[in-house]
Amino acid sequence: MDFSSILIQWYHQNKRDLPWRTTKNPYHIWLSEIILQQTRVEQGLSYYLKFIEHYPTVNDLANANQDEVLKLWQGLGYYSRARNLHFTAKQLVADFNSEFPQTYKKIKNLKGIGDYTAAAILSFSHNQPYPVIDGNVYRVLARIFGVTEFIDTLKGKKVFAKLAEELLDKKNAATYNQAIMEFGAIQCKPKLPLCKECCFQQYCYAFKHNEINNLPKKEKQTKQRNRYFNYLVVSDNINILIQKRNNKDIWNGLFDFPIIETNESITNIDNILPNELNWLLDKSTKLSQSNEFVHQLSHQKIHATFWLFKVDKIKKTIPNSIKIKYSDIHQYPVAKLIENYIKSFL
Repeated sequence: MDFSSILIQWYHQNKRDLPWRTTKNPYHIWLSEIILQQTRVEQGLSYYLKFIEHYPTVNDLANANQDEVLKLWQGLGYYSRARNLHFTAKQLVADFNSEFPQTYKKIKNLKGIGDYTAAAILSFSHNQPYPVIDGNVYRVLARIFGVTEFIDTLKGKKVFAKLAEELLDKKNAATYNQAIMEFGAIQCKPKLPLCKECCFQQYCYAFKHNEINNLPKKEKQTKQRNRYFNYLVVSDNINILIQKRNNKDIWNGLFDFPIIETNESITNIDNILPNELNWLLDKSTKLSQSNEFVHQLSHQKIHATFWLFKVDKIKKTIPNSIKIKYSDIHQYPVAKLIENYIKSFL
């Protein structure tokens, strides 16, 4: 089987028309690859276009305020990608004269860039012969060639890397890499792959052995943690209190409301308010409780309840919070959970 020839022929007949495929600009390619990590093309496309419009060059991104970058990223999730994107843009300007280095080692040393992204940038911008290996590629290789090694172990990664290197069309690395990722995205999909009209059907191990739903294999199952957030939404007719998340927890750098985390859902906020916040329970305060919002992250399930304290006038603040105009809240970058609450209730 001439795997690369069959694959590239399929690609030319089936590829989607996507803007990052018509450029050799390493900055645009890098931007698209970071956005498309953990993100479907259908969702990521509009963000890519927005970022190119707001920050046409790496200098524009480097000179931007981080809050602006996070606000533009809002809704994509995995916000460390945006923070790393901004950090690396500054590094490229400061250390590389606003240009991407052209060696694998130097590119991989940039923050937020691993093996896959380094290979993608070099192959797509300069046709350098580095195979890309992402989730789509693992799936295609595992199914067609019957690779049963776990994709999340060092041994498994080495097996897949060796096979990917052997299969790579080194003269047409850019096209080949685009092709194998596209094949995994729209043909050899995680669920309900299009096996009946697949160009590799007669060669495919998984199809022949009824192993489509069993490959690729993972050794470790994702452990999920439940967390219970109680947001204190304190506002009057003009102002509202928000805070910026600056710890190493989720949503670092984004804004939300002052929060009290508990071990389980609660029905009475009075029981968990510290003494210094008793002013929130003044008789004139109108207190209301939202239904529980459930927000699923990769390793965590957030159970959030929003406690709205409507006061006549905000005379005090909550530690680490800031007072802003009620009408300005939409200017601040927030997680999807907070965005949904604001849209529904504020």
